[in-house]
Amino acid sequence: MIIKPIGERVLLKPLRQEEKTKSGIYLPESKEQKKQGIVIEIGETKEGKGIDLKKGDVVLYGGYSSEEFDLDKEKYIIVEFKDIIARLE
Repeated sequence: MIIKPIGERVLLKPLRQEEKTKSGIYLPESKEQKKQGIVIEIGETKEGKGIDLKKGDVVLYGGYSSEEFDLDKEKYIIVEFKDIIARLE
């Protein structure tokens, strides 16, 4: 199944955060921490132009308004383009 985000949204596959430090201390999950994801699919601007990302980019994203869902036992999220903070190179 192909999922195409509508509008200025981006489909990401979240990268798993470290759950504990090297010394064994477990880290609590926080909504405020910046998260990483891999770009799977990209929507378009209102003018029909492409968004300055490409499939496979690793990005940092924040914000509280993301849609999480599972598809074929994989976790995905859709975030608004404005919530993407940076591309990791």
